[in-house]
Amino acid sequence: MPDSTPEIRHIVFDIGNVLIQWNPELLYRRLIPDDGERAAFLAEVCTHDWNLEQDRGRSWADAEAEAIALHPHGADHIRAWRKHWHEMVPGPIEESAAILEALIAEGYDVTALTNFAEDTFIEAQTRFPYLATFRGITVSGKIRLVKPDVAIYHHHAETLALDPAATLFFDDMPANIEAARAAGWNAERFIDPATMRADLARYGISVRT
Repeated sequence: MPDSTPEIRHIVFDIGNVLIQWNPELLYRRLIPDDGERAAFLAEVCTHDWNLEQDRGRSWADAEAEAIALHPHGADHIRAWRKHWHEMVPGPIEESAAILEALIAEGYDVTALTNFAEDTFIEAQTRFPYLATFRGITVSGKIRLVKPDVAIYHHHAETLALDPAATLFFDDMPANIEAARAAGWNAERFIDPATMRADLARYGISVRT
C-alpha cells in the first residue's frame, strides 16, 4: 500500500484461486493416491512451468507430446491433465464472485488479467457466467504473454485504456503482484475474500454485498 492513498478508478482481477478454485491435486489425488508418487509427478512431469506454456499459447497436443517423450510411462496421467481439467476447478470462490458483482453494480471499471489457456478459459466462462461480466479480459493464451512478464501488464493497460496509477490489481501469486507494481499499478495479494474487502477499504472502496 502506498504512503498516500491513490484514487482508484480501475480494478483488475486475476481469476484462478481468486474467483474460481484451481488445484491439480484435486484430480491427481484420485489418479495417483500415493502422496510421494503424486508429489513427484507434479514436481517433475506436469509441472508449473510445463502448464505455464499452455497459458502462453502452446497447444495441448504439443504439450502432451513433449511430456510423454520425456516420461512415456506417465502418458495416461499426462493426458488426464486436459481431459479431466474440470476436476481441478471444482467451483467458484463464492464471496469473491459476490465482491466482483458488487463492484460492477456500483459502477467501478472492472477488468481481468489471467494466465489461462484459451480453450480452458472458454470452458471456465461457460461454467461460471460471472467470468463474462468484466468490461474487458486479457487471457494470456490469446496474446502469448504470461504473468509475471511486465509486458502483459502494459498490454492490458494500453488495450483497455487504464491509468496504471489509478489501477488496483488482485492476484494470488507474489511474483505477479511484484510485476504489477513494477508496471506502475497498485497491487495486493489475494489471501481470501475478507482480506480483499479490507484491502479495498484501505483504498477507499467499500463493497456492499
